[in-house]
Amino acid sequence: MGSQTTSAAPPIFEAVPIFEAVIVPHRSLSPAALRRLMLALAAMSVLTSIGFWLLGAWPVVGFSGVEIALAILLLRLNAEAVRSSELLLLTEQGLRVVRTDRRGRRQERVLDAGWLNVVLEERPGRVPALLLAQRGHIEEVARQLGETDKRALAAALGAALHRWRNPVFDNPQLR
Repeated sequence: MGSQTTSAAPPIFEAVPIFEAVIVPHRSLSPAALRRLMLALAAMSVLTSIGFWLLGAWPVVGFSGVEIALAILLLRLNAEAVRSSELLLLTEQGLRVVRTDRRGRRQERVLDAGWLNVVLEERPGRVPALLLAQRGHIEEVARQLGETDKRALAAALGAALHRWRNPVFDNPQLR
């Protein structure tokens, strides 16, 4: 008889992103290509082991088996790391750094963007470190990136922080 009314829940405040960067490790092999590579390595190892066995150097077979097992294990671990990622999200509330490891576990840290400095620390002979410094706390981000990509990310994040801290207001009365 009576109509039932349901009130909608108030909308959850979503922060509008000012800057967003998703960092994922580079992988040059597809899963199928990785399987082919592992099979090719195993086949070459078996052929080499047979040759050494026929020459009478049978202990080489054991070492070759351990070597190929270790190589395949390391390739698998490298392939699993493709699920890891890092998200840098700058909003009005601050800079969120969300890290996801290869098993899907997430770590999240929110940094106050008002006090944040982007520092590119040069390290002789190595890729520079991209650091986010805030009131005595330092957080390194983008460890997987190469030098060129790190420099571009540092410049883009620094520019986004500058735009956020120094907004340009359009006042029609001043035109």
